[in-house]
Amino acid sequence: MSSRLTFKYRIYPTKKQTALLESTLSYCTELYNAALQERRDAWRINRESINFAGQSAQLVEIKEVRSELNGIYSQVLQDTLHRVDKTFKAFFQRVKRKTKAGFPRFRSRVRYNSFTYPQLGFSLSGNKLSLSKIGKVKIKLHRETTGKIKTLTIKREAGRWYACLSVEGMAKPLPVSVKSIGVDVGLTAFATLSDGTEVENPRHYRIAQAKLRRAQRKVARRSIRSHRRRKAVQLLQRAHAHVRNQRSDFHHKISQWLVANYGRIAVEDLNIKGLAAGCLAREVNDAGWSAFLEHVAYKAENAGRDLVKVDPRGTSQTCLCGAHTPKTLSQRWHQCLACGLSANRDHVSAQLILFRAGIPPSSVNASH
Repeated sequence: MSSRLTFKYRIYPTKKQTALLESTLSYCTELYNAALQERRDAWRINRESINFAGQSAQLVEIKEVRSELNGIYSQVLQDTLHRVDKTFKAFFQRVKRKTKAGFPRFRSRVRYNSFTYPQLGFSLSGNKLSLSKIGKVKIKLHRETTGKIKTLTIKREAGRWYACLSVEGMAKPLPVSVKSIGVDVGLTAFATLSDGTEVENPRHYRIAQAKLRRAQRKVARRSIRSHRRRKAVQLLQRAHAHVRNQRSDFHHKISQWLVANYGRIAVEDLNIKGLAAGCLAREVNDAGWSAFLEHVAYKAENAGRDLVKVDPRGTSQTCLCGAHTPKTLSQRWHQCLACGLSANRDHVSAQLILFRAGIPPSSVNASH
């Protein structure tokens, strides 16, 4: 079974290469907006739909008029038109599902931050990444890529540049493990396992709030459209990026540990989007449950592990014996009047999650 992974590396372009990268983003933004405008006008004026093939065929004529576009690799320009096409297809799908559609919008230069080499035009050799029309850029390969590189996306993030390599390779199953574990994600502890292990909640955003507030105040004090404001905005972006990277690193380490040690992993099939809209939105977003569960899912699939998502209803209000034991959010201890079970509520929930995944009651131990 094949799998698709993305490896993200920091690149260090020279001043000249940085100017070329910025120029490429600028022209891609212009092409994206022009293609979107053409589709909107064609429908509004003539009730005519334009597809990717029709717009892609115009690139030759456009290059004759705009000779500066010859300095951009052709497939990068084609991928920009593909993005427009995907945006409209997603819009029509939302309309068909009768959800909030959100018509495709124009992109400003500060918000268009990546371009893609979809097939060719790039190569990797040692610590150099060769990009067509740009040159050989220094890259920091902090880990080895595995599999065949299919696409390359160059991304600008908080004033820094990254190469995102999409790699296709065969899945690498881990040695068979008969051990099973239930995982109950929470806010007091990031996760409580059915064996009683608690994973501490690092609360990266809360810890960084003071630094983020200072960076935000610095932006507010700067004059709009000034060079000092752009510099302050970049510092704020980097502060937020640091928090994201900390959270992502934490998720990767915990999910990898679970997949490496357990053959079956049971989790709740939570409506995290709904939970993130409630009174605990900040804490839920800081924990990043959705990203964590996505990491567990793809790592488990790649390693040949069994990930089971169970019904989350009542996992904190039900005892292992099946009795209903209602508790408020502030009550952190489970006390069952029917069977006498007394334990940490998150521990009991994790055991119940494992039970719902098909582990027999005799295999689930709890303290009475």
